Amino acid sequence: MTIVEEIALRQSVRFGLILIGLLATVAYALFFCHRGPSRAKTLIKAIPMPAFAAAAAVSFGNPVIVGALLLSAVGDIALSRDGERSFLIGLIAFALAHVAYILHFWGLSAGLSDAWLPIALILLFAASTEFWLAPYTGDMKVPVRVYVVLISLMGITALGLPGLPLAVIGAFAFLASDTILSIQLFRMSDSSPWQRPASIALWLLYALGQFAILAGAGWSTPLFQIA
Repeated sequence: MTIVEEIALRQSVRFGLILIGLLATVAYALFFCHRGPSRAKTLIKAIPMPAFAAAAAVSFGNPVIVGALLLSAVGDIALSRDGERSFLIGLIAFALAHVAYILHFWGLSAGLSDAWLPIALILLFAASTEFWLAPYTGDMKVPVRVYVVLISLMGITALGLPGLPLAVIGAFAFLASDTILSIQLFRMSDSSPWQRPASIALWLLYALGQFAILAGAGWSTPLFQIA
């Protein structure tokens, strides 16, 4: 196989894996995200992040991004099951994924952004969780607080990305999905009519946000360019 043929093969595999991940994302949003735990739900939910990770790995993507996506897959599987233990496993996996993104974003940036207003708003949001979230988290109060710090740092470091708007959008979509999830888990009753739309919104923001991070900052050049 020539170098040109190998490059063409890797590109084909990359886009094929991305397509699989996106199709599974849509299928989960339409048929599974608002339903209770099941093997089928866990299986479909477990497809997008490994597919995106494999797409990066096969085409010389950044290994930190690959690791973050695989950690997210562990979190997806854990959160597809009921119980506090599963929730804690998912929380730890996603926290580590955020650490990976923080390190990657910081490495790509030249330091903190000088956009002080957005940074201030993120810090204000983080502080506000002490009033509307922390008092309702019970024994999970400390892990949730640590997680809030990490997602806030992820958003702040994303603001410093030079010329990578897609990755910035993805990071804030991820942050928004975590916010919806926290409301759904700790502030919303199981019988609320908002449970289903919340499940669909948080899943799409999360999965497409992860894809946007990958497309914008997963390779040496963005997969797509946006103005």
